[in-house]
Amino acid sequence: MPDKAPATVTSAMLTAMKRDGEKFACLTAYDASFASVLDAAGVELIMVGDSLGMVMQGHDSTLPVRMMDMIYHGQCVARGCRRALRVVDMPYQSYDTPDEALSNARRLIQEGQAQVVKLEGGTVQAATVRHLVAHGIPVCGHIGLQPQSVRELGGYRVQGRDPEDAQRILADALALQTAGAEMLVVECVPADLGRDITQALDIPVIGIGAGADCDAQVLVLYDMLGITHGKRAKFVRDFMAGAGSVQSAVESYVRAVKTGDYPAPEHCY
Repeated sequence: MPDKAPATVTSAMLTAMKRDGEKFACLTAYDASFASVLDAAGVELIMVGDSLGMVMQGHDSTLPVRMMDMIYHGQCVARGCRRALRVVDMPYQSYDTPDEALSNARRLIQEGQAQVVKLEGGTVQAATVRHLVAHGIPVCGHIGLQPQSVRELGGYRVQGRDPEDAQRILADALALQTAGAEMLVVECVPADLGRDITQALDIPVIGIGAGADCDAQVLVLYDMLGITHGKRAKFVRDFMAGAGSVQSAVESYVRAVKTGDYPAPEHCY
C-alpha cells in the first residue's frame, strides 16, 4: 500500500511539537516552484516574507513592498504548497491602526491565501493583535530586530544585548502571547535571550539569529542557498555548498534544525 500522505500542518500541531520538545523547520518562499520543493522536503512552515523586496525586487530594505506584492506572492506559494503552514507578512504601514490591520489581513487571507498573517512589533501591537484575533485572524508576531523599523533601530543590529533591552523584548513576547498571537518570530537577539523567551512562552518561538534553544528556525531561502548579496549575516549557513541539488540542500537544512545541528555556536550571538 502507498505511504500515508503527511498531515497538513496547523498551528495546533506546531504548538504540540513545542510541548513535546520536537523542533520544526521554516523557510521563506515567494513562488510555486520553491514552495513545492520546501513542502516535499518536510519544511513545516513557509513564510511569504516581505524580504522579497530585497531578494527578489532588489530594494535595500523591505519598506517599498506593497500589499499587492504580498497578495501576489502569497497566491503563488499557495499553488505550490500542499502540506506546510503558510504565514504571509503584512507589509510596512499596512497595520497602522487595528481597523486598517483587519482590512488588510482579510485581504491577505481571502486574496493572498494566507493561513496566518505576521506583523512586526511588541507591546505596541498588542491591541492590534487582539483586534485581529477577535475577528478570527490567526497572527504571528515578530520581535527583536524588526526590518520594517530598521531606520528607527539604527540599522540591522543585534537587539537585547543590555539587561534593560532584554527585559523589554521579553515583555513584548509575553504581551503578544497574551493578546492571542499563535506563534512568534524572534530575530537577532543573544542566544540566552532567545532561550528565555522560548521557555517563558507556551506558543512556538521561531528564531532567526536567536540561538539554538528556540522551538524552530527560519532563514531566508536565498541565504540558505548561498545566494546572498553583500555581507552574510552571522546566523546564515550556506546549505547548498556540497549539496548537489536544491532539494538536497533543503532536506539537509530540515535535518539540521530538527537534530539541533543548526544553528551551531558560530551562528549565535
